Amino acid sequence: MEKQIVSKSKVISFAGAFIAFLIGSGFATGQEVLQYFTSYGYFGMAGVLVVYLLFLYVGINFITVGQEQNFPKGSDIFRYYCGKSLGTFFDYFSIIFIYMSFVVMIAGAGATINQQYGFNLSVGGILMGILAAGTVIFGLGKIVDVIGKIGPIIVVMSIFLGMASIFKNPEGLAQANNIIPKLNLMKASSNWFFAAGSYVGFCMLWLASFMASMGATANSKAEAKLGAIYGATGFSLAVLIVALGLMANIEQVAGTMIPSLYLAANIHPVLSTIFSIIIVAGIYTTAVPLLWSVSSRFLDEKTIKFKVLTMVLSTIGVFVGLKIPFNKLVNIVYVINGYVGILLLVLMFVKTLKTQKFFFKTKSSTLKIDSEI
Repeated sequence: MEKQIVSKSKVISFAGAFIAFLIGSGFATGQEVLQYFTSYGYFGMAGVLVVYLLFLYVGINFITVGQEQNFPKGSDIFRYYCGKSLGTFFDYFSIIFIYMSFVVMIAGAGATINQQYGFNLSVGGILMGILAAGTVIFGLGKIVDVIGKIGPIIVVMSIFLGMASIFKNPEGLAQANNIIPKLNLMKASSNWFFAAGSYVGFCMLWLASFMASMGATANSKAEAKLGAIYGATGFSLAVLIVALGLMANIEQVAGTMIPSLYLAANIHPVLSTIFSIIIVAGIYTTAVPLLWSVSSRFLDEKTIKFKVLTMVLSTIGVFVGLKIPFNKLVNIVYVINGYVGILLLVLMFVKTLKTQKFFFKTKSSTLKIDSEI
């Protein structure tokens, strides 16, 4: 009987990293939740359940396969599930998607500063581009590590805003399902189920390499699996509560770029100011690794060419991010890439059915819990 060591501190670390990695401009601003879930009314809440179940499947698979295979590069997980040719396609496509996501972060920063403080969109976008490029070029990764702790704070505050908005306007939640069809809301898909699939699809393109690399550091499969379960549960719960909070105020948030800021301002103006700062910090901690991932994929970060490429990529990102409205970028970039991610999900299902590793255990095991915190 095989003993598996499970460190509570590592499980919490894995779960926190899972959640923090998914926190970007889309979730923090509420625009992502509005388009993928709230815009479908009560069916959208069923979509959150679908997302939760798929996140459990995807998260457990990515992190446990990473623990088992110990890939030289996290991106090798694409070849594990898809074979050499398709795996290489997903590997390179994920880099393109990561860069497009950086552009979304630029737009999100511009929209947040604009809505909260009234400055021109270019102020927040250009500032974010400069900060992200400067951090990558000068290797100030420790700043990101410190501010990166903001991820759990965003989740906690988002849950608070969602719950407070529900309790403040329960009648709005009861009436939302009748109001939503009359509003011209931007949706991720014509169908709530496909929207949920697309949501998991684009998240997968982000998560695959990251979760595989994280899994390689786990002491055991059980430890890795628990981290994925808690991470998927925490993030999905946050999405559900924020979606319900937006539903309760659907008429007011329908025309806003940053729905979460409206919820905060509706509770207290000071809270809105605080949350706007937290959103921008969250966008920054997401934008930096996205930009670094693209530049480092092609050049050694210690070279002059790496710095030049980073500046060029950031400049282009700022230009595009300020030309297209934030809500449209979320709708275009995430949705299109989401459907590509669904193909990866299908290939994962096929691999799972062939190996039966997700559904059946080949060896019995016991857990040895390490209570170290």
